[in-house]
Amino acid sequence: MSEESPKALYWLPALLTLVAAGGLWVGTELLSKHSVNNKEIKKLEQIFEVLDNQYVDKINKEEVFEETISELLHKLDPHSNYISAKDIKQLDEQTNAAFGGIGVRFLLFRDTICVTHVNELSPAQLGGLKRGDRIVAIENKPSCGTFMTNEKVMSRLKGAPNTKVNITIFRKGKKLKKTLTRGIIPIQTVNCSYLIAKEVGYIKIAQFSVPTANEFKAAAARLLQSGMKKLVLDLRGNGGGTMETAIQIADEFLPANRVILSSKGLHSAEKKYPSTAGGLLENIKVVVLIDAQSASASEILAGALQDNDRATIVGRRSYGKGLIQQDKRLSDGSNIRITIARYYTPSGRSIQRPYKKGYEAYKEAEERAYADEYFKPDSSVFVDSLKYKTRKGRTVYGGGGIMPDVFVPGDTTGTSMYLTELLWAGAFNAFAFDYLNQHPVQLSLPQFITEFQVSEALLKSFTRFAQKEFNVVFQANEFAHSKGRIAQNLKAEIASHLFTENGYYRVVNAQDKEVQRALKLL
Repeated sequence: MSEESPKALYWLPALLTLVAAGGLWVGTELLSKHSVNNKEIKKLEQIFEVLDNQYVDKINKEEVFEETISELLHKLDPHSNYISAKDIKQLDEQTNAAFGGIGVRFLLFRDTICVTHVNELSPAQLGGLKRGDRIVAIENKPSCGTFMTNEKVMSRLKGAPNTKVNITIFRKGKKLKKTLTRGIIPIQTVNCSYLIAKEVGYIKIAQFSVPTANEFKAAAARLLQSGMKKLVLDLRGNGGGTMETAIQIADEFLPANRVILSSKGLHSAEKKYPSTAGGLLENIKVVVLIDAQSASASEILAGALQDNDRATIVGRRSYGKGLIQQDKRLSDGSNIRITIARYYTPSGRSIQRPYKKGYEAYKEAEERAYADEYFKPDSSVFVDSLKYKTRKGRTVYGGGGIMPDVFVPGDTTGTSMYLTELLWAGAFNAFAFDYLNQHPVQLSLPQFITEFQVSEALLKSFTRFAQKEFNVVFQANEFAHSKGRIAQNLKAEIASHLFTENGYYRVVNAQDKEVQRALKLL
């Protein structure tokens, strides 16, 4: 983990049905400028009074009230949502790709905060923290023990820039006290960029935040200087973000006056977003990788390049989110995110999946689609009513998500229950931390890729470690079946500790079937 917060989840208890009328009032108040009459306000007050005086258990009225708002918004569509005041900071961090902190990544292992990476020029590095340090106290309060969670660690280390935090670290048998001044810590959204083959670049975008376009252009410029003439753009697992960023990146690939997308809503006039001249990558051949987790801004970018015949799309059908949301900050610091328009790819496609059956059915259908289309495309999409034409006359389909030009089934080679247990336990991450503490690696990233080998001795050491530390019992037959994947995961995790995601993806891409298919197409 890093100091970044995980994405929040909003669950809706059955109790909400008791305050449905309250929710209707809230929705009316939030979604229009007109006040409701006193009759509706009194009804709301009466409902809460009844709950206060007669409900079987004590209730948190504020919590029920806020969850009722979420319930109401989800009834409109699955992507309208309410974000409480206490969760706004997380929203701002995701949008701006930055937060106040000390600049470390950590692992909770043996009930201790273990520093796995220290950001360059961060408060942590300037204060003398090193990879391998263990943080045993924060503000003179113990930070070791089973009571610690990732969320508690982040809440203690993060804070407003220019504020101080006192920590105690354990290093080589000694305790050292440090006072660090928090700073603004950027969240890298372009995870990896390098020449993956002669004249072929690879760029991985993890999310679309405000700084992403500049990160992308900087990465592309470096690759162009290194001789890039073709590009693999990896959007797999990218759940989206800011629409403007996706438009800016699409613009780098397209000549002037090409439609990137259009949008329209009841209260939003139809708008077209055209490309401009002078894109950095207008003459670069492109393959875009997508999967079922590629959503929203990822689909805007993939759809713009597909419909303008600027890229070959490879992988599996994307998520299918074709709605545009706008955030409205409320007076108490909370936020509502409401859908204001639908967007359409340049050919006129709406790629929003149907949601008429309600929020829960929508989420269930999402899970089914992921499982059903992992090995083969959904033939129900290929119907005349969903046909559209790209700029050059190729057929593409709407109806939910971006359908790739080249379908690549999910790769289950070498999988087993033993491998799954190792992954879920976090054994690879913990072993990499321990291994590097005992066997420092003094190699550059290119040297590591070519020279570091996972030996038989290292594999045995890992399986013994997993059994001892995580109670993952060694399974000889399953180990033999998954040996190649286990070795790759070990090398990738060690590379991640040394070189962050840039190292991780350079290891796994060597055997990634979608990446290799993209290289063949290029």
